[in-house]
Amino acid sequence: MKIFTTSQIKDLDAKTIKLEGITSSDLMDRAALALFKRIAEEIKPTETILVIAGPGNNGGDALAIARLLIKAGYQVQTIVCNLKTLSNDASIQFDRLQEVPAARITCLKQAENLSLFEGYDYIIDGLFGSGLNRPLEGFYAEIVHWMNLQDAVKISIDLPSGLFGEDNRMNIHENMVCADLVLGLQFPRLSFFLAENERYIKDWELIDITIHPQAIKETATPFSFTKMEDICPMLKKRSKFSHKGTFGKGLLIAGSPGMMGAAILAAKGALRSGIGLLSVRIPALETAILQTAVPEAIVDSYDSGFFYETSDPIVPASFSAIAVGPGIRTGDAQASSLENFLKECPDNLILDADALNLLSENRKLLKLLPKNTILTPHPKEFDRMAGTPSQSGYERLRKAMDFAHEYQVYVVLKGAYTACITPEGHCSFNSTGNPGMATGGSGDILTGIVVSLLAQGYQAEEACKIGVYLHGLSGDLALDCQSQESLLPSDIAQNLGKAFNLLHKKH
Repeated sequence: MKIFTTSQIKDLDAKTIKLEGITSSDLMDRAALALFKRIAEEIKPTETILVIAGPGNNGGDALAIARLLIKAGYQVQTIVCNLKTLSNDASIQFDRLQEVPAARITCLKQAENLSLFEGYDYIIDGLFGSGLNRPLEGFYAEIVHWMNLQDAVKISIDLPSGLFGEDNRMNIHENMVCADLVLGLQFPRLSFFLAENERYIKDWELIDITIHPQAIKETATPFSFTKMEDICPMLKKRSKFSHKGTFGKGLLIAGSPGMMGAAILAAKGALRSGIGLLSVRIPALETAILQTAVPEAIVDSYDSGFFYETSDPIVPASFSAIAVGPGIRTGDAQASSLENFLKECPDNLILDADALNLLSENRKLLKLLPKNTILTPHPKEFDRMAGTPSQSGYERLRKAMDFAHEYQVYVVLKGAYTACITPEGHCSFNSTGNPGMATGGSGDILTGIVVSLLAQGYQAEEACKIGVYLHGLSGDLALDCQSQESLLPSDIAQNLGKAFNLLHKKH
């Protein structure tokens, strides 16, 4: 699913109107009807509703929704802000609302009378949507402050009023509605996926307003939202005559004394994701731990503190895919080992955890990264690697896109909506996963999944998207018998089979 900027959304509306030969008012009616149907599912007819409509087209949507709710028997009070400045389409909806006998409408141009409208069960926020291009101030900011003080459930149309669709670094954060539910129009907005906006978007859903398919197809965007229907066609079917060599040979360099759990979890993630053969390179003294915990893995041990030296008998080119980092720790020996390893220019390479920390501490190594290397940082790891802290999720995202392009690598920026970023500048947000996965070791499972997929012949972008989606889906399936509080990384590995089966059944 494509994600468009707010300026592109306006263009998509215009293209739909032209292609279908309809008016902008017709499109507003269509959107309002779809929104009304969803709101009617949420609210009982016995519950009271306050609709707050602003002067623009977001207000027009709200006025049309108010009319449909009243006709359906709901108890609705409508506040119209700055009546004299209504847009043309909002004026049409206002006139239609006035024609409904049961309509209760109050026009406001100052906030002092808002105390008369307290005690409603629901507030439908139609003050401003994605057309907003400057922070709210004055009268509108006072309305937002008042809304946020109400106990009512707040449903925002398109966006919480005051929130910009993309970059909110220069916005006034106290002048944004804190919505319980945001009903997005057809497409998610970029701001939905950024952690700094969680306060304003408790939950969100998309409402299909049938933007014309040709308009969608013709409009390019670097951003997308990956869903199950995107992942299922990517999965390879296994031949009856397959053998272990068919599904690749992977190398995992992981673990150290006291950190063998990382190696074990990554190995389980890889083996549960279909790799043919997996070798795990660990310190020799830890061999018994790995062979006991993961007997399916081949142990490739080393005695020195260097996990790779130029005289090492291990040949990176003999592996289909290689992952380095989980639990290897940092230090001079590890930094030297990573430098020697990168100079071999291994194909299908994934760097995670301590390998990323080594890049941060030894920035000269960034220039040695083989093209199409996959890096899987969490936000703080990325900030250290990029060299400067980020003040917002939006800033970090843009930096990650620039970083991926500069070094020609893939960046899997982990989080609630993990972003898979390509060297070409494409960014896809993941739709699976839950807060229970925010625990040490979860990322090691992901590293194992991705190296397994690469070893099986998936392209780097496919491995990133499928791996992240499977990882999150497995975590979601684990909640059938766990809670978010009790979820362990090993639960994610144990549910990978269910995740694969679900994807195959949907395909």
